[in-house]
Amino acid sequence: MRFIDEAVIVAKAGNGGNGCISFIREKFKPAGRPDGGDGGNGGSIILVAAASVATLLDCQYRHIYKAAHGKHGQTATKRGKNAEDIRIAVPLGTLIYDAETGDEIGDLVSDGQEVVIARGGRGGLGNAWFASSVRQGPECSREPGQGEERRVRLELKLIADVGLLGLPNAGKSTFIRKVSRSRAKVADYAFTTLTPNLGVVVPKSGSAYVIADVPGLIEGASSGAGLGHQFLRHIERTRVLIHLIDAANVVPPREAYEIIVRELAAYDPALLERPRVVCLNKCDLVDAEWASLCVADLKEAGAGEIFLTSTENGDGLKFVLKRVETLLGSTRTAHDRQPEDVETEPA
Repeated sequence: MRFIDEAVIVAKAGNGGNGCISFIREKFKPAGRPDGGDGGNGGSIILVAAASVATLLDCQYRHIYKAAHGKHGQTATKRGKNAEDIRIAVPLGTLIYDAETGDEIGDLVSDGQEVVIARGGRGGLGNAWFASSVRQGPECSREPGQGEERRVRLELKLIADVGLLGLPNAGKSTFIRKVSRSRAKVADYAFTTLTPNLGVVVPKSGSAYVIADVPGLIEGASSGAGLGHQFLRHIERTRVLIHLIDAANVVPPREAYEIIVRELAAYDPALLERPRVVCLNKCDLVDAEWASLCVADLKEAGAGEIFLTSTENGDGLKFVLKRVETLLGSTRTAHDRQPEDVETEPA
């Protein structure tokens, strides 16, 4: 299934049904009395967040959603039937914008949450409503309401606790495969990962959490280079960032670190304030002396504590995860915070 994280749709709600103008004829009452019923309401277009939906693929292929009109009122004060609403399932984390004004309409973050993007028109009132002691034979009804029509833009921002960053081939896909059941594609060429991957980590103690692998970050990503500009938005909701740096790459580790930091700052400076765990990865491919030099260089660049890891054989990953779980615990709200004594082994 293709990963689609943007779509534009047109939503046209249904009009309300007409109110009925009718008079009941009874014996000995030749003038009768008004008995026109109300029209039914038009159908609305509603977006519904669904945990079972992963992408905006359906909205990419179907651009127009049109609800039915309400039924007209009938005699004997019978109300017309309301039209069915159209509910569109979208992934958790979908942001909704008015495509014309750019205003945010809603943000769907919980399963079952709904946002009405085009409201159906109200049914018209029948003439029975307008009868009075001085006007006993009204030949009028209230006009039905018109359904709203709106063009909306949908933007998906993955809801993940942890964002996984790094230059291409830093080992992000291997990392997420090692620590979760994700089946992210792994290969030895740049831009192997073309779409974000999600993995659920279930620790021995504490709550499970979600890691998102953000692909395509290269120098200039924040201004449109590579795939990073398209997918940087997916780390905006994360609470902790893991930054993988390839110790065996032709790009020196310090330069690789500074490239990602610059791109984060250019995209959203607030991302630099998130807790970050820096990992010097692929240490199984370099000697201890080179790893020590890289660690010193990275600390000089402001990386803080650094974990030596190998995603290929799993070395050091348990310490990274323990640090992440500690940071997640410190960023939880008071009602769900779970203090943990966590052993760490940074370089």
